Amino acid sequence: MWLLGLALEMAALFAYSLLTQAVLGTHHQTPSVWRLFRIQMSTKAVGNILPGGSAASSALGYRLLTLSGVSGPDAGFALATAGLGSAVVLNLILWIGLIASIPGRGVNAAYGTAALVGVIVMLIAAALIFGLIDGQGRAERALRWCARAMRFDEDRAAEVLRHMGNRLQGLASEPGLLWRVLFWAAVNWLLDAASLWIFLRAFGGTLNLDALIVSFGIANVLSVIPITPGGLGIVEGVYIPTLTGFGLAGSTAAVGVLSYRIA
Repeated sequence: MWLLGLALEMAALFAYSLLTQAVLGTHHQTPSVWRLFRIQMSTKAVGNILPGGSAASSALGYRLLTLSGVSGPDAGFALATAGLGSAVVLNLILWIGLIASIPGRGVNAAYGTAALVGVIVMLIAAALIFGLIDGQGRAERALRWCARAMRFDEDRAAEVLRHMGNRLQGLASEPGLLWRVLFWAAVNWLLDAASLWIFLRAFGGTLNLDALIVSFGIANVLSVIPITPGGLGIVEGVYIPTLTGFGLAGSTAAVGVLSYRIA
């Protein structure tokens, strides 16, 4: 059964590559999905071995995409939009799980903490999106100031900002493309959650769907705190007590979560 769990995890990672490909849209130099998958696996590896690895993995992803023929602005747009879209979908999945779970299970402190972190993530995402669409307004002035402070070419930075804003506006004007982005983001998270369920089931544990979604959502929302590589220790420290609180035996939760995290 653990082979099925591993296959689901690989499928989830591949779905994220399809998400990136969807964000790139009809760009004439879009790499093949298999190349995007290899790039993603490389960035995932970096993110899982460095503290605060999301910054390093994003830099590596940008470099590998530009080496694959994607223009710099399009590479930055793809990485930012895929990350923001994925975070938004994760929070929506968590909130749906919370709404379904609260009537029968009540509310606890973990729910409130995860919901607060989720709201902060959504607000940051909204601010970034509006800032990029704003283009030549406050976002560009702030970017030019940062570029001057770091001795970068402020005109080039402003050009990239305007390009990303135009791409975001184009994405919003293409409902079909936007829905494909949201669809692959949802597939990525749901396959990941299914992999967790399989690993728990392999050791004799079982959960109701709402308990699985809430545990999965809380752990992954809190994993955005960039303290340890890949959320090491944080994710496990959320998963195991949360799953135990939903009635899973402590030993089953521990071995299931650790096997899933190794995979």
